[in-house]
Amino acid sequence: MAEIGGSVRSEGAPAAEGGPLGMLFDLDGTLIDTYDIILASFRHTVRTVLGRELPDEVLMQKVGQPLVTQMWDFTDDQAVHDQLVDAYRAHNDVIHDERVAVFPGVADALAQLAAMGCPMGVVTSKRSGLARRALALTGIESRFAFVLGPDECAAHKPDPAPVLQGCAELGLDPARCLYVGDSPFDLQAGNGAGTTTVAALWGMFPADALAAERPDFALGSIAELPALVARLARER
Repeated sequence: MAEIGGSVRSEGAPAAEGGPLGMLFDLDGTLIDTYDIILASFRHTVRTVLGRELPDEVLMQKVGQPLVTQMWDFTDDQAVHDQLVDAYRAHNDVIHDERVAVFPGVADALAQLAAMGCPMGVVTSKRSGLARRALALTGIESRFAFVLGPDECAAHKPDPAPVLQGCAELGLDPARCLYVGDSPFDLQAGNGAGTTTVAALWGMFPADALAAERPDFALGSIAELPALVARLARER
């Protein structure tokens, strides 16, 4: 990857011509800071259902995929799996609303992108209802044309299908869309869909794990995103 200003770019990002670029975002770890919420819910769940304590890095290693997928890391029994999912959701629902918050700079960055005419949507592994609730609680829901959760798409990240569905919702070719995410699964999905991928280094995963997925760009702050999008729009 090559350094460009405060960002990192892989060689060979796609080019296209047209109007404003479409923006697709992951939610947890990208727009909203829910690391502590997720970790607390995982700790509670494995302690309550399995009677165990697991290292935090084990609990958090699959964040970015749907919860029902993540829970198979902790059991191969369907009944226990379902108990894990239910326990997690019950705990998460109790603590979520009072703790959820946007990352610094998110509201301003979204306002700048909206002023540039960029259509925007959210493609997340969070249940769509809870995702919309988080966006409403943090005051940024109105910026997005849609929220696409795992309950609204047959396949899930890292499969590219949700990102492709998001591009279709925006009415744009994937080559004219950016997908911004903080997990390897986000970048795998975005790369597979043919979008320009942006690694959110302010999120939950370490920079080296994201660099391994060869994102087109890596940004240390969402405040850098509008300038990047403006430059890409000029180049295309």
